Amino acid sequence: MRVVKNYLYNVGYQVLAIIVPLITSYYVSRVLSPEGVGANAFTNSIIQYFMLLASAGIGYYGNREIAYVSDNKQKMAATFWEIQIVKTGMTIVSYLFFVIFMIFYSGTKEYMWAQSINLVAVAFDISWLYQGLEDFKRTVLRNAFVKIVSMVAIFVFIKSPNDVTLYITVLALSTMLGNLTLWPHAIKNYGCVGHGVRLNPWHHFVPIVMMFVPQIATQLYVQLNRTMLGLMVDQKASGFYQYSDNIVKLILTFVTATGTVMLPHVANAFAKGDMKKVHEMLYKSFDFVSVLAYPMMFGVAGVSLTLAPLYYSAKYAPVGPAMLIESIVILMIAWSNVIGAQYLIPVNRVKDYTTSVTVGAVINIILNFPLIHFWGLQGAMWATVMSEISVTTYQLFVVRNSLNVKQMFGSTWKYLLSGAVMFVPVFWLNTHMKSSWLWLLIEVIVGTVIYLCMIFLLRAPIINQLKDLLVRRRQR
Repeated sequence: MRVVKNYLYNVGYQVLAIIVPLITSYYVSRVLSPEGVGANAFTNSIIQYFMLLASAGIGYYGNREIAYVSDNKQKMAATFWEIQIVKTGMTIVSYLFFVIFMIFYSGTKEYMWAQSINLVAVAFDISWLYQGLEDFKRTVLRNAFVKIVSMVAIFVFIKSPNDVTLYITVLALSTMLGNLTLWPHAIKNYGCVGHGVRLNPWHHFVPIVMMFVPQIATQLYVQLNRTMLGLMVDQKASGFYQYSDNIVKLILTFVTATGTVMLPHVANAFAKGDMKKVHEMLYKSFDFVSVLAYPMMFGVAGVSLTLAPLYYSAKYAPVGPAMLIESIVILMIAWSNVIGAQYLIPVNRVKDYTTSVTVGAVINIILNFPLIHFWGLQGAMWATVMSEISVTTYQLFVVRNSLNVKQMFGSTWKYLLSGAVMFVPVFWLNTHMKSSWLWLLIEVIVGTVIYLCMIFLLRAPIINQLKDLLVRRRQR
């Protein structure tokens, strides 16, 4: 039950990080216009490179290292401060690079300076500590208030197409305040290292850099696509890409949240040498994300053509076909999240994980040039899809001798068939009925009912897992 609760809390945390711009985008897309939205997307894609350098792969690494020493409070406090010192130093270095970059930047500089608040906020992000401790409740509750305040601020202060800088600032400050709210509890409980303990932050540097490489590659998927669209097409295309990606990533949150929750569990089991438990958790997790990812992929594809213009307004019609293409990555990222974040990283096979995402990034870059040149936004989406397929394929190849891949995929055909059967009527309704919120709701309900009926008829393994969970809960 603890894993389930942490999963739900982590879903809440991840959704909260996305939900504010998603909810406000209905309003912002109309107030700022595609040009303003595109300017934010383009400049944010640039600041993300500096944020990437500042965070330096500490998210997964810090989570794992805290999980390793979670049974020893003194070691945990020392580990926390050592990693945080490295992160603070990397943030300072990154900001210096940003200042140098601004000397040569020829775009709208006030947008970039406003975006730089996001870079400063990186130094105060200690969510990795709470993830390693499996304390997801605190992270969710502390950030909820700040996120809601920022959402209200957008509705109150953003009134015209000239408020782009103010919009960027509000979003950045909300991130900063959210990070700061996590510090009081951390200082109170883990702030004291103890007498005689000497901190040695630099022994973390090399493994952090090793984790930095896959993080660079992973970020290239989205940030480079937005940047290249802004340069090769126009900034509006960059905004269309971001709006498609926002919805797809929100859906993905419900799937990838298992990675953050399971990583410390698997890492702890691996540290104790219990590989049987590691494999057992992995197979169950793979089945769980599959049962979620298939209907989400087919569902997004089924409603995308209506959802995008209905939600963002008719000016954003190109987002619909982009979402239809990008929906494929939901399944690919779901599987690679299980293999990568829930197996390769916690069992310290970082090299394999790094290689997989590097392969994906290289393919993404190579395909971006011709595909964006000939097909613009949709070309960028296909490049993203192909890169995610390559990541998942490579990861499956490297674990073929250590995991039972046949067992992992044994029942996925049932979810594939259920999702495909669901997609047909949903897509027909979406393309033949009047575009409205009522019909969109009907399509979602119809799709959900069909999918659930199918997995019950096919007797999918998830049904037995749910029964066992309910039995254990009643016994307690």
